[in-house]
Amino acid sequence: MNMMKSLKRISTLAGKEWIQIRRDLRSLLISIFIPAAMIVLFGYALNMDVKNVSIGVFDQDRSSFSRNFIERFTRTEYLSINHYIQRYAEIDGLINSEKISMALIIPVNFEKDHKSGKSVAVQLLTDGSDSTSATIATGYVKAITYQFNTDTSISALRDIGISNLPVPIDIRTRIWYNPTLESKNFIVPGLIVNLLTVISALIASLTMSREWERGTMESLITTPIRKHEIVFGKLIPYIFIGLFDVILCIFVGYFIFDVPLKGSYFLFCSLSILFLIGTTLMGLFISSATRVQVLSIQIAMWVTFLPSFILSGWIFPIKNMPPILQGITYIIPARYLITIINGIALKGVGMSLLWTQVLFLLGFVLLVFILSIKKVTVSLPEK
Repeated sequence: MNMMKSLKRISTLAGKEWIQIRRDLRSLLISIFIPAAMIVLFGYALNMDVKNVSIGVFDQDRSSFSRNFIERFTRTEYLSINHYIQRYAEIDGLINSEKISMALIIPVNFEKDHKSGKSVAVQLLTDGSDSTSATIATGYVKAITYQFNTDTSISALRDIGISNLPVPIDIRTRIWYNPTLESKNFIVPGLIVNLLTVISALIASLTMSREWERGTMESLITTPIRKHEIVFGKLIPYIFIGLFDVILCIFVGYFIFDVPLKGSYFLFCSLSILFLIGTTLMGLFISSATRVQVLSIQIAMWVTFLPSFILSGWIFPIKNMPPILQGITYIIPARYLITIINGIALKGVGMSLLWTQVLFLLGFVLLVFILSIKKVTVSLPEK
């Protein structure tokens, strides 16, 4: 009997909260449509694939051998020869004006030294202001040069009658889960997690503080409703909104960016709901503690967006962080959901491999639930 009364009070409070949400049309539009819009925007804008790197070539030899070497750089989508440099002094201006990112300098007597058996040094100048792109692009040039050297050596051996040269090690690469190595396949799932973190906590953080500012919390306190019923009643509407966001983001990721979903759709949504419960409870806790909407928004952004973006392992690998920061990442819930989403969407794994992540999420939900219950006061604030 008491359980039925409690459920009735929770459903009544949830209905009241939903009416408040519908009246606040701006918050409703933000919570429903902004995540999908941001997925589209950042999905196109955040592209970590290093392709079409502009390169300038200063060929001082102008021989058939140097032209054959340069021609190798036109066969790949990763490098693009934009300038044929006439003087060495031009290179500095071209790099500073960002017309090229790299310059390949082929020395005089390039072909002559090669035919005489000498090792020829080719200079590669790279713009290191973007260290990540510079490192990857330099790797492209080294790989092309290595293949050119191999082909040239094999051709020279064939000329002297050696055709069946055994290869000691033959590496045959096969990439699993993301065979095309497209960055969108891990950027979009990470975006979903970070946006859900911010939106759920941000919108929920307004609820309690709005009650105090409008004076409706005093009326709520005079009713026989209990602490946990207040929390559950305010939590339920935001969970449904968050679930709608999850489904919409999955739709956008799959149909617009062609991000695969190889695992269980039901498991994906279920664990996302678990995550949403935790982040929404965090927002409720923040609003209960501050009782001021502006302050609630600021704190919610500070404790959700920055940690989720920097410390979740989405953009910056956790293993590259200092030990103290690696320890802090264990309290960031986005870390676990990113692992879960990548496992379900890209690898198609199930609960048998994700249970440790789920346990950490459950622990997070339990912690913020206890904190929220304790923070919801049953007395009026001091004047």
